[in-house]
Amino acid sequence: MRSPAITKLRGVVTILVRGEKIEQLVNELAGQGIEVWDVMPLPGGQMEMKVGLSDFFRLRPFLKRTGCRMSVKGRSGLPFILTRVRKRKAFIAGFAFFIASIFCLSSLVWDINVQGNEKIATEDVLAAAKQEGLYPFQWIFRLPKQDKLSAELTRKLPGTSWVGVSRTGTRITIQVVEATKPKEQTLLSPRHLVSKSDAVVSHIYAEKGQPEVGKNDRVKKGQVLVSGFQGGKAVVSKGVVRGIVWHEYKIEVPLLHKQKVYTGERKQRGFLYFGNTAIQLTGYGKIPFKQSETLTELDPLTWRKFKLPIGWMTEKVLETTEMEWKRTAEQAKQEGIERAKRDILAKYGVDSVIMNQKILHENTDNGKVYMKVHFEVEQNIAEELPIVQDQGE
Repeated sequence: MRSPAITKLRGVVTILVRGEKIEQLVNELAGQGIEVWDVMPLPGGQMEMKVGLSDFFRLRPFLKRTGCRMSVKGRSGLPFILTRVRKRKAFIAGFAFFIASIFCLSSLVWDINVQGNEKIATEDVLAAAKQEGLYPFQWIFRLPKQDKLSAELTRKLPGTSWVGVSRTGTRITIQVVEATKPKEQTLLSPRHLVSKSDAVVSHIYAEKGQPEVGKNDRVKKGQVLVSGFQGGKAVVSKGVVRGIVWHEYKIEVPLLHKQKVYTGERKQRGFLYFGNTAIQLTGYGKIPFKQSETLTELDPLTWRKFKLPIGWMTEKVLETTEMEWKRTAEQAKQEGIERAKRDILAKYGVDSVIMNQKILHENTDNGKVYMKVHFEVEQNIAEELPIVQDQGE
């Protein structure tokens, strides 16, 4: 016979019955409506069976009448669980305190993030928010309504056209939209355009000012390209001057190249985190890798759309190693030249054009390729030079 589901909730007692009239006992119990199940004969004239907790206390007269004896082998069901729980009052109190702590901590403002402010200091925004009752560790239910808070912050922060306030879990985000002001035109003093380096002029366009050189002219560093004197008065020179400039690079490239790679081996550790505190629960033991890299993933508890300051943190420790491969001398040479070209574009502008390159010297020694390379580059060569009062041409 199967155990009735409701009986499992009310409690089940597993008993061992011994005696010569066990069959008679079982028949009498069935006749009186006392259900027993999982009846199993055992060696030595014993029989194991299960009976409901409420019927267990009705067995004594039947045992006495049949001359059988019994002993309790096991107890299960809700009543016994509740009994064990009552004995662990400290555990119940701790669990209740834990639930209450989570509820309280999830009802506090933990972090305030200010976004969109460039001219207005973050400290000023936080100070204005604090005056309105918005600050870390404030109760969420005590915060003003978001539309009211937004209007008050907009009023208190000069230079803003709108301030929005939104909440995600225990984090408050203050979005600041600063008022657009017309750009103030800075008053420029008269100035020349002069050459930044020795070069041969390849292109010149003077928007304002008097050109002093022409295309294909050789100029020296500091030489005036576009004069700031035009029509007898000082002006702010404007224009574009490009020229051919020569750069010499000493390049050194190792033939043996090293790179960090992942081996595929990993160790994973799990932590229960609470705020800024984390308690390790899984993945104990030393890290077996000589070289490794750690990646951290956070999985916070959520309630509806809110993220709580408690959750599970996973640390993946990935084993790494260094792979080495040898370049040929030609590959090392090409790598060094490309590296030098990237440096030229970074230093002299992405609009620079490398016209020509020439290797002046090349040799291989101690596992490295050494080169001296001459580059011919067309680039912007003009820079501004303010005209000092009473300087003259």
